[in-house]
Amino acid sequence: MKHRHDMPFGAQYGAEGTRFRLWAPGCRSVKLELGREGARALSMKRQEGGWYEAIVEGVRPGEAYAFRVHRDRKAVPDPASRFNPRDVHEPGVVVDPHAYEWHEDGWRGRAWHEAVICEMHVGTFTPEGTYAAAAKRLDHLADTGITALEIMPLADFRGRRNWGYDGVLPFAPDAAYGTPDDLKAFVDAAHARRLMVLLDVVYNHFGPEGNYLPGYAPQFFNPAHPTPWGDAINFDGPRSRTVRDFFIHNALYWLEEYRFDGLRLDAVHAIADDSPEHIVGEIARAVDAGPGRDRAVHIVLENERNEARLLERGGRPLARAQWNDDAHHAYHVIATQETDGYYRDYAEQPAAQLARTLAEGFAYQGEHSPIRGGKRHGERSAHLPLEAFVCCLQNHDQIGNRALGERLVDLADPDALPLAVATLLLAPSIPLLFMGEEFGARTPFLYFCDYEGELARAVREGRRREFQAFARFRDAKARRAIPDPNAESTFRRSVLDWDYAAGEGRAWLDRYRSLLHLRAREIVPRLAGGAYGTYSLAGERGVSVDWKLGDGSRMHLRANFGPEKAALSQGPGRLLHAEGPFSLGKPLAPWTGAWTLEAA
Repeated sequence: MKHRHDMPFGAQYGAEGTRFRLWAPGCRSVKLELGREGARALSMKRQEGGWYEAIVEGVRPGEAYAFRVHRDRKAVPDPASRFNPRDVHEPGVVVDPHAYEWHEDGWRGRAWHEAVICEMHVGTFTPEGTYAAAAKRLDHLADTGITALEIMPLADFRGRRNWGYDGVLPFAPDAAYGTPDDLKAFVDAAHARRLMVLLDVVYNHFGPEGNYLPGYAPQFFNPAHPTPWGDAINFDGPRSRTVRDFFIHNALYWLEEYRFDGLRLDAVHAIADDSPEHIVGEIARAVDAGPGRDRAVHIVLENERNEARLLERGGRPLARAQWNDDAHHAYHVIATQETDGYYRDYAEQPAAQLARTLAEGFAYQGEHSPIRGGKRHGERSAHLPLEAFVCCLQNHDQIGNRALGERLVDLADPDALPLAVATLLLAPSIPLLFMGEEFGARTPFLYFCDYEGELARAVREGRRREFQAFARFRDAKARRAIPDPNAESTFRRSVLDWDYAAGEGRAWLDRYRSLLHLRAREIVPRLAGGAYGTYSLAGERGVSVDWKLGDGSRMHLRANFGPEKAALSQGPGRLLHAEGPFSLGKPLAPWTGAWTLEAA
């Protein structure tokens, strides 16, 4: 089978004629340039609403094209280009989406409660940094017990390396990793192994280099909403309908043309939109009415505000789930004792806050937050099923936003980490791992990009300024040791070492695999219909969590997240797993836990 998403802009290839469309309301005329050296220029017909169109016969896939929007300046790339093999300042090329023949067209996705997610960056997942090389590691992930991949953003960015959050061509998968057909083959191969593939998308800003839209479509941005990246994307001002459609089509494009199983919407708290219907809601409706009719498609949010209302059930939810920072922060404080920055909100009662995330979703459900100046933070979430929360011990942000990119295996108390891992993997909420976590990878994940000149200097110095408030980096010499994001060596240091998985990391891999297979066998089949929890405490670090699972069975956790004994003993039911030196009927030793299950 073949798949194409039709959209009202960009280059729509056809054997009998290719249609080119550009929204340029700031221009009096636009010309289409076809080819590279000696490009031929064709006038585009002006249409209502600031649109320009040209239909050209004889165009072949792979032919370069760009738009001349200013007479005396270089032609600009199509903002809806499907592929820009020579980077963001150069012409895109015409793509025939029907060139790829899908092999796993019968794939209809998986239920969300089955998700065990591995977040990955394609460029550092393997030494080759390509889709084709990543596909060779899919069997490893499936065998470990991963059921879903979440790929960091692919939208074309300036240079050869980037986390992906600086994209400026949202429809063009960056050429650093391969061609559009290579990406489709990767998704196809994942589906063959029953792996879902989600894509991280950025709808709150464009990157700092390569965005030409302000020059010919200033209405794409709304000065009423200033942001750290400049004027906000115009989702709610005059002429915002075209802008909203641009991003709605982008979501549908990835889901239909590339057969992704879902999207993770980056930082929706940073999307400025005062419309009667927020753009996230309109995207969710369009997904439901489109690809969501035939197969399971999942929308996941990153939302700093803990707005539980965006996850409400009753019919189809606006979003399937949200990344749960509360859970990560509580785990981190327990495992490392770090209380700098936002960890200060979890310094006094980390075990109690972790217990609340295990049972009710958010730790902050309207309580006062010290790092927010005492303001109330979050909304009540105990009524939501726990599959609405994606929880992790580490992710790209929490590793990469550290000055030296250290992973938890190098930061945590070695006695505490095994219990944290087991708690994450056996809780009813959706677990997320960061690539290599399953084998205890020690390669850092540093912040990297590929800018030049003044922008490179600003990024490097800004990065080092970020950490001057930390005692460790108050000295200028210490700050200079923070890796330069633009250096290729910074990127290379972040590439996973797969030999470690077969050597020193084997014990961690066996641990993760055993726990995930237990989850798949004993817990996941009982989650359909929703899991809900309650919790209580025994002292400062003893935790009891009791869950009612979707099939009516009950699971119990009794855990001691501290260095002293806790007055807790095994919960009722059959023992599923014990972590640490567990003794039946006796108080829990430090850093131990027991999971039990009562049948429905």
